[in-house]
Amino acid sequence: MTNQNGWTKSSWKNYTALQQPNWPDQTALEKVTKDLALLPPLVFAGEIRTLKDLLAKASKGEAFLLQGGDCSEDFSQITAPIIRETMKVLLQMAVVMAYAGGKPAIKVGRIAGQFAKPRSSDTETVNGVELPSYRGDMVNKSEFSINARTPNPKYMLKGYYLAASTLNLLRAFTRGGFAALHRVQAWNQEFVAQSPMGRSYDRLAKQIDQAIKFMNTIGITTDIPQINQTQIFTSHEALLLPYEEALTRIDSTTGDWYDCSAHMLWIGERTRQVDGAHVEFLRGVLNPIGVKIGPDYDIENIKQLIQILNPENEPGRLTLITRMGCDVIEKKLPPLLRETRKEGYHIVWNCDPMHANTYTSESGHKTRDFNDILKEITRFFEIHWAEGTIPGGVHLEMTGKNVTECVGGARNIVSEELHNRYDTTCDPRLNAEQSLEVAFQIADMIKR
Repeated sequence: MTNQNGWTKSSWKNYTALQQPNWPDQTALEKVTKDLALLPPLVFAGEIRTLKDLLAKASKGEAFLLQGGDCSEDFSQITAPIIRETMKVLLQMAVVMAYAGGKPAIKVGRIAGQFAKPRSSDTETVNGVELPSYRGDMVNKSEFSINARTPNPKYMLKGYYLAASTLNLLRAFTRGGFAALHRVQAWNQEFVAQSPMGRSYDRLAKQIDQAIKFMNTIGITTDIPQINQTQIFTSHEALLLPYEEALTRIDSTTGDWYDCSAHMLWIGERTRQVDGAHVEFLRGVLNPIGVKIGPDYDIENIKQLIQILNPENEPGRLTLITRMGCDVIEKKLPPLLRETRKEGYHIVWNCDPMHANTYTSESGHKTRDFNDILKEITRFFEIHWAEGTIPGGVHLEMTGKNVTECVGGARNIVSEELHNRYDTTCDPRLNAEQSLEVAFQIADMIKR
């Protein structure tokens, strides 16, 4: 079915699609995508519209987008305890931002679908052996063997079922009482509770608890969804276009197209060509769309992207996720803000302080310095204040686990300690304590 702009959910096939696996068996790929197309949607159009309305508030400074989760989800890590710990830290960060910062936080996880990742090369060579690069668990396996590294479309089906399981658990936690505000102290993980950040959080949690008890004492009911329930939305990079196409459906209530693999989808720095397949695909679905923008952007190219992806200039539709680096953001971000402000574009400005601040430590581990992450976030806020634009969100790679992947933070993890709990199969993540520390710093800037 073609819409009025000549778009169909498969029109992307007429364009160059970068970062796609070299599937060895096209027949197997077609069978998997047909099977996926018959399966139920993972998310629903009404939920997607709710998120877009909330993001419209973020574009006006009435809410703040908290987007976080794994760099690349690992199939073996899709367990109830790990999902719960990730959700806990998102809830903690959101309550800190809302209570201490005075602004509602929109919780969007990099979860239930972040199973694929772009690579700088199609192949990797180890000890003279060349094999396909690892592209995430939805494509192949990280082990360095021909069998593991051969792309297998059946992994997309497995990814779908694991995403469905994750969503099922998230919905149970957020609607079944686990996320109720009177449980804020129970969200504090054991290893965090003993830290300076944990103690700050505990004080804030007690204040919230006292406020709820006071409302009950004077007869104000607290048995309402705003206190006893919450909503966590899902997002991932829309990288594997056959998977995204298969989960794109018409909403029976409006007749509009939505990609029902996640509430929000983003286009990466490597795939945002204005004449590319990813932009063509995402221009036709009505989900909120994010676009990653690094320091080497071309302003005219960005304006073209904005026009293609949000021709109606609809608030909440488009989030620009800037990943500049703490040392160059002061030079690179202001011209972008000035030009888009001059054009009157409605944009949620989201800061990704992770990707441009990655380096290899003396111990040989890929890592990020907590101070660099904080520095980029702080400068992001200060630049927006100076330009008269709105800092609308933050985009973090983080986990609820007690990992040692980023140096610094309240416990001052050093390079020699990275090997202790370096669990990521992709990029280094903030642990729960470091994430909470970021939340307090952001709350302070929101309040300011």
